[in-house]
Amino acid sequence: MAHAISNNDQNEMSTTTPLLRNRWRLPSSIKLKTTLWSELSGAVGDLGTYIPIVLALSLVNNLDLTTTLIFSSLYNIATGLMFGLPMPVQPMKSIAAVAISETPPLTIPQISAAGLSVAAVLLLLGSTGLMSFLYRYLPLPVVRGVQLSQGLSFAFSAIKVQRRLRVLSTIPAALIVFLFGLVLCILRDPSIIGDLRFGPSSISVIRITWEDLKIGFVRAAIPQIPLSILNSVIAVCKLSGDLFPEREASAMHVSVSVGIMNFVGCWFGAMPCCHGAGGLAGQYRFGGRSGASVVFLGIGKLVIALVFGNSFGRILSQFPIGILGVLLLFAGIELAMASKDMNTKQESFVMFVCAAVSLTGSSAALGFFVGIVLYLLLKLREVECCGGSGRFGLSRSNKAKSSVDEETRLIA
Repeated sequence: MAHAISNNDQNEMSTTTPLLRNRWRLPSSIKLKTTLWSELSGAVGDLGTYIPIVLALSLVNNLDLTTTLIFSSLYNIATGLMFGLPMPVQPMKSIAAVAISETPPLTIPQISAAGLSVAAVLLLLGSTGLMSFLYRYLPLPVVRGVQLSQGLSFAFSAIKVQRRLRVLSTIPAALIVFLFGLVLCILRDPSIIGDLRFGPSSISVIRITWEDLKIGFVRAAIPQIPLSILNSVIAVCKLSGDLFPEREASAMHVSVSVGIMNFVGCWFGAMPCCHGAGGLAGQYRFGGRSGASVVFLGIGKLVIALVFGNSFGRILSQFPIGILGVLLLFAGIELAMASKDMNTKQESFVMFVCAAVSLTGSSAALGFFVGIVLYLLLKLREVECCGGSGRFGLSRSNKAKSSVDEETRLIA
């Protein structure tokens, strides 16, 4: 009897244990594809652009750091779970540049209105399938040209602030570099420790007027929309296919993701955010291989926002710019390397012209349109050449046929 009971208990344990194990099983999207240290290193590989832009907006435009950290942390966690890739969450660079450089600087409602405008366009393109159509039929050399220009831009920015760099690729370089930067912050100005205050600031819904919407759309959203379509959706999906062929991100999902993120956060004054090929390249270069990388980054941002709030801006203001240059340089190199798959001279020519125009004109949209026109002209020239050779070949065959008929007639 006791033996039978013990057997029954063992059977129950054997049937329930797998269920318990399944209940606590991590989602496949955030399972580590490499070591924990590599994923942590990849998590901070995109901070080379994030920190300077957030800091500048905080100082010039009174961006609430707590709000931005909380919402961007939620974006990081959601995208890591959704895509299963080290999909970055970056500031919308064109909006940030306009907001900082305008005189007077754009207000937070105007910045939020610009973010909402871009979000509406991307959400419309993604939900209707138009973004997938663009992704499928845009010429690859043009997309590679945009990626190359972004990569070179990152690398040039890094070289300006950091001339001599030596980073070992066999260690979690980005994590060590970032921690080293934090140590330097404290050594340069120990008083920042006393300036830290515990607790987040309050979060509230901002009021956006029609005037804010008009200014935000005309001044900031219009320059950002083509950049978001090209770099935040199309280029990042192409790069995800290059780096992770079995897990290529969908253009529709990425576009809708950017739209939903900003429709949620911009109403509270959070910085407009998007995905980006440069960030994906940086996180991959420093070890990120799964969604866990950006989930770790999201958790870190959330902890900082809840513990230190806006006072953490004091540390960011003292962060050595040269350290950020290290992250930017390798992110730029990784992104530029994606353009090495051009197989013909014509494709390479279109790519280099697109990249050159983007760099010299400081506009990815301008480089894109020039690249499209050049690509279509080369294709039209190719079609005309093929048509001419076809007509020439037909006339030669007709001449040969007539000569054969004439010889047959003479023999007869």
